[in-house]
Amino acid sequence: MADKLRDEIKEKILNGDYHCEKELTLSLISGKWKVVILWHLGVEGTHRFSDLQKLFSKISHKVLTNQLRELEEDGIIHREVYPEVPPKVEYSMTELGMTLLPIVEMMYEWGKKRIEELKKEEKTYRTFK
Repeated sequence: MADKLRDEIKEKILNGDYHCEKELTLSLISGKWKVVILWHLGVEGTHRFSDLQKLFSKISHKVLTNQLRELEEDGIIHREVYPEVPPKVEYSMTELGMTLLPIVEMMYEWGKKRIEELKKEEKTYRTFK
């Protein structure tokens, strides 16, 4: 089993608690911010913690830290700490993480199209109202 995986996920795999492989995938990328973090790191490249925090104005320091920590523990992102004062920390996608990028990009495209459809429907609804 992969060295990089949260203990709770390893335990579920060993206990046969996942009913299908999709559950494993969702457990690794679920979290309010994980998919968008993956999209930014995968598409835009390496980001510092402060850069990620600026991208998501409504995310707390604690939540961002937890989401990044879980992604790192699961081997999806890499955390590089530079020996500077103040410490410089950068996050990037791992090779494993990059294999998730097509899924994340498909989610992005689907969501973009769906938002456009819903806006058109709302516009049509308001026109006939």
